[in-house]
Amino acid sequence: MTSLEEIHAIALRHAGRDEQKVPRLKIYSSDAPTELMAMIYEPVVCLVLQGAKRTLIGDETLEYGPGDCMIVAAEVVAMGQITEASPGKPYLAANLYLDPVLISSLLVDMARIPEPSVPSGFNVTKASPPLLEAWRRMVELLDRPLEIPVMASHFEHELLFRLLMGPQGRILRQIAGVDSRLSHIRRAMEWIREHYAKRLTIEAMADIAGMSVSVFHRRFKAVTGLSPLQYQKHVRLHEARRRILAANAKAASVAFAVGYESASQFSREYKRLFGEPPRRSATVIQSAMALNPV
Repeated sequence: MTSLEEIHAIALRHAGRDEQKVPRLKIYSSDAPTELMAMIYEPVVCLVLQGAKRTLIGDETLEYGPGDCMIVAAEVVAMGQITEASPGKPYLAANLYLDPVLISSLLVDMARIPEPSVPSGFNVTKASPPLLEAWRRMVELLDRPLEIPVMASHFEHELLFRLLMGPQGRILRQIAGVDSRLSHIRRAMEWIREHYAKRLTIEAMADIAGMSVSVFHRRFKAVTGLSPLQYQKHVRLHEARRRILAANAKAASVAFAVGYESASQFSREYKRLFGEPPRRSATVIQSAMALNPV
């Protein structure tokens, strides 16, 4: 049995359970394909074990399946869709949410290298045998919960080390670097998410990142796949969707609350992103979200 098959067998036993106890590790599954759905990714590395998924980030389309490892370095907005899944062969993936502090502690013990140019904030590669072995040891802890308090941190360090040594290492180094160019872009992204309802200018965003407008615009799009103002619009629409789901609020009131001056423009852009008008019931939205694992 290969490492990927072993990981698959363990993950399948634990998929859908609420009591998964390994910090930052989550097993996702879906027994049916999904519609293309909008989401905001947290920094995460995802190993697909079965089935397939498609993710659209800006102008790029990522297709990945068993043995593929996708990494997202920043809080990018995306469209995701499970393309291969069935009750007998569900989509199955292991996700490890990334902790910059842990990555930084590893880099202290690794040889210092010149800071690379800013990579995109996302990437898909085939997992190497050493990386799959590290994933296997991490996921095996789900079968040995008594060992988790002692061994989880060791196996997580090993998994992050293998990622740092592989083709996705540049992205992880950028996540960890306090003064890296990616961290400056993430600072601006966080500021946009905190002030999404206000009228923001590209000049103010560039100032937060400590860059000229032209450099900031180019690097922001390289990381997120969107322009800064497009990113703000997507954040507004995600917040609107959250409010409609939580309170079944009226579309017009939500539109103004998240910064739109025109309810009709809000409805058009909401439907363009989510595929349905904002007046659809919270029950329908919640059902769709339940079928949208990372």
